[in-house]
Amino acid sequence: MKKFFLQNVQNSACADVVSGTGCRYQLYQVLRIFVFPVLFCFMFICLMAEEPTEIQKGLASENFRLGVQAYYRGAFNDSIMAFEKALSNLPEESLILDWLGKAYYRSGFEDTALQQWQTALKKGYGGLLLENRIDIVRGRRENISIMNEQKRYVEGGNFPAKTGETVNYQYPTSVFSLKDGSSIVVSYGTNEIISYNVNGKVNFRSQGPLSGFLRPFDVYVLDNGDILVSEYGGDRVSVLDSGGIYKTSFGEKGMGDGQFMGPQYITVDSKNYVYVTDFGNNRVNVFNPEYQFVFSFGEKNSNFAGFTAVGGICCLDDLIYVGDGGSGALYCFDVNGNYIETAAPKKTFKKPEGIREWKGKLLVSDYNKMVLFDPVSMELTQVGTVGNASTSLMSSSPDVNGNILTAEFRENDIKIFSGMTDIAGGLFVQIERVNSEKFPLVQMEVRVEDRFRNPIVGLEASNFYVTEEKRPVSEQTLAGAAYQSSVVDITVILDRSLESEEYEESMKEAVKEIAKAMGGRGRLNVVSAGEIPSLEFSGSPDLALNFTSKNILSQRTQRWNLDLALRLGANNLVNGEKKRGVIFLSCGGLTPLSFQRYGLADIAAYLNNNGIIFDAVYLTRKGSVPELEYLCRQTGGKEHYIYEKQGLSPIVQELQDAPNGSYVITYYSALPPGFGESYLPVELEVYLLNRSGRDETGYFAPLQ
Repeated sequence: MKKFFLQNVQNSACADVVSGTGCRYQLYQVLRIFVFPVLFCFMFICLMAEEPTEIQKGLASENFRLGVQAYYRGAFNDSIMAFEKALSNLPEESLILDWLGKAYYRSGFEDTALQQWQTALKKGYGGLLLENRIDIVRGRRENISIMNEQKRYVEGGNFPAKTGETVNYQYPTSVFSLKDGSSIVVSYGTNEIISYNVNGKVNFRSQGPLSGFLRPFDVYVLDNGDILVSEYGGDRVSVLDSGGIYKTSFGEKGMGDGQFMGPQYITVDSKNYVYVTDFGNNRVNVFNPEYQFVFSFGEKNSNFAGFTAVGGICCLDDLIYVGDGGSGALYCFDVNGNYIETAAPKKTFKKPEGIREWKGKLLVSDYNKMVLFDPVSMELTQVGTVGNASTSLMSSSPDVNGNILTAEFRENDIKIFSGMTDIAGGLFVQIERVNSEKFPLVQMEVRVEDRFRNPIVGLEASNFYVTEEKRPVSEQTLAGAAYQSSVVDITVILDRSLESEEYEESMKEAVKEIAKAMGGRGRLNVVSAGEIPSLEFSGSPDLALNFTSKNILSQRTQRWNLDLALRLGANNLVNGEKKRGVIFLSCGGLTPLSFQRYGLADIAAYLNNNGIIFDAVYLTRKGSVPELEYLCRQTGGKEHYIYEKQGLSPIVQELQDAPNGSYVITYYSALPPGFGESYLPVELEVYLLNRSGRDETGYFAPLQ
């Protein structure tokens, strides 16, 4: 029995072994026939994904070239499609991701652009340059207007009083900044004024009349370029042309009408009437645009107690604000010299000296502080501090590039104050277009801004440094600067809601007025904002002087689309002048479709990223439309009423005068063209005093 049991166990064990071997064999056969080929195919596909074929590389290269060329033509949608095709063949290529991000950025889709750049950055591409770009663009999507307002200013440089043994200026009393980035300094000690460019180099010096200035004190530049200089010791105001050549003087020593006993600060109203504080007579003298005396004000009367020690003066919205150095108050008068109110009570300031208009408020130089005062809310904001408590800050002047220049008398110094974020963040430099049609001659269009979108103007050839593959290029020149131009391209968008029929005549006259204000320069486009927007006119403004709305293609409808009209209107500006504006003639309402396809933020980004200012003109008095107000605020435009006293021409004037940070640089390339199929890299660095920025891009030579 026992033997039988053992034999059965052995037979059973043998059977299990045989059975197990058979199962493993069958499993192997299944793996060999079905699974292994699948795994092999998967591994092959992975290897193929890591190593694109020559065909894929060729397709990606061609689509990338087409994308770059479309981008430089301003055809951003075409460039996006080309870059997407290139990525489908080379999905790991970070250079294509970078360019795709640029195309989305210029199209206004900043979120999508940031995604592409972040992906490229994670792959190790771009380094600090790409990190900085991402940081700036992401920061701009926050409320940059508030961030810009809350900037704290710190000393970032100066114009030295001496260079070696050479005296540049002595005891400065005033500084005035111009819209081209230059500034004029009054040198009280050397009896002259000095014009500095944006880099702190002297443009010219002027000693005024043949007999010379006698203790010049303040300076003010008129819209026509003429320079007014008060002479504290000469008891007069001298007038110079924009180059510092003497023209005439007005005023004389005395206590009578039109006479001075120590003229100090100057301001001018909207009609070019000149207001001069007369320290010795403790009053303000007023002269007409021909410099003839009109009247004086500030003496004690039944409505006003009189000045204790008349100080700085500034005109804001045709109200005259005068500081009192004795009481520390700020008084408000109308343009006829009538006392209105005490804008800031006594002891608000320690000793208010020079006052300049800034951002619709008053920048007051108060002993050793720069204080921003809002006459409406009476809010005081300390912008910065100069030296110690004994510093005699005579004048503070905000410049067009976001700095504040200060004239410090006792310290004998002209300082440059910049926002802390500006110094840390540097400049935002963008190479927007490269034209290589005449290769090896290359032309670059560049935009230079700060991190808050404020354009940087006044740059010269020495501020730019171009390299290709890190090697300097030859014959680099600055061929153009948009801030020097007053030519603007404008698109007028017509509201085509059902309500617009009532205002058809007003719209027609508005288009004519805008066309006339353009003075035959630039290009005017008219777009109707119907359900499907239409380009109704495009050409010289002179050809629109007889514009009629009878043949407008787009029909009135409740389903009109403003977003599509804005995109169409902006598209027609991208390849034109660098100064660009969109003016929307609005009946005062929007519909749910107004920003259905393109969001409000995306539209604002599209306008901003292509240097386009948006203005809204209301045909009714229904009040401000929040969405339109947002676009105006974000792009630097304004809201207007069609029947304002000054008409619509000031809108065009503001667009023509708007600061612009676009520049054109030309150079000769030493790179081999590669038959037009090689990507040629180019780098640009921009330097301005204590700030700098850079960009890198590339281009293709013409196909051969």
